[in-house]
Amino acid sequence: MMRLEGKVAVVTGAASGIGLAVAKRLAREGARVVIGDRNAEGLEKAAGDIGPAATSMVLDVASESSCNAIVERAVTLHGGLDIVCNIAGVLDFGRFADVDEHRWDRVISINLGGVYRMCRAAMPHLIERRGNIVNMASAAGLVGVAYNSAYTASKHGVVGLTRSLALEFSKEGVRVNAVCPGGVKTPMLEQAPPDDIDWNMVMRSASWLDSGEMAVPEDIADAVAFLASSEARRITGAALAVDGGQTAS
Repeated sequence: MMRLEGKVAVVTGAASGIGLAVAKRLAREGARVVIGDRNAEGLEKAAGDIGPAATSMVLDVASESSCNAIVERAVTLHGGLDIVCNIAGVLDFGRFADVDEHRWDRVISINLGGVYRMCRAAMPHLIERRGNIVNMASAAGLVGVAYNSAYTASKHGVVGLTRSLALEFSKEGVRVNAVCPGGVKTPMLEQAPPDDIDWNMVMRSASWLDSGEMAVPEDIADAVAFLASSEARRITGAALAVDGGQTAS
């Protein structure tokens, strides 16, 4: 399938995990991708794996100037911008009493603030080409997840921002959607949780599909590619759950 032939996409968080899977999938669908991540070494490897369709640029989504720069790089290289996939994010499990202001601000600034900065930088160019945005939210953006307060708040914010922008820019033809994954086998989820949390309570909100088996990044990339394509041309403001039934009840 070449649903994105001739399109130009920016993908954040593309050095590993879901971001890398999304960048690879969009390139296979025919898009030219400009990939960004703070991990310079991983980003270089990702660009090599994707091939000539990819251009890489070190990106910090917590920085307005960095977000502006990667958007301008895409427009300068390829003459415009059609798709933005906001995948960059961080996870921070912990008891609420242990989540100090620094930890809280870091998660909100990257997970929600990064989406805001990228959308704001890209929107004038997306209006020009009636492009679209796919934001990476989470099942934690639809329901609560214990011991994950900052992350859950940030992802609820991403869902809300997605819906707000979908309405505001609908007359300009810009679609804005979000994907809400459950557990996915990525390096981010492999970090060891603190010993003093009730892990059984966390797992009550896990996938019910295939006896709780987690998704792989390519499962999420499938959903992103669909929403970014013309097959989803009548879909905007959606928060598409790809969570094995986690949020079904």
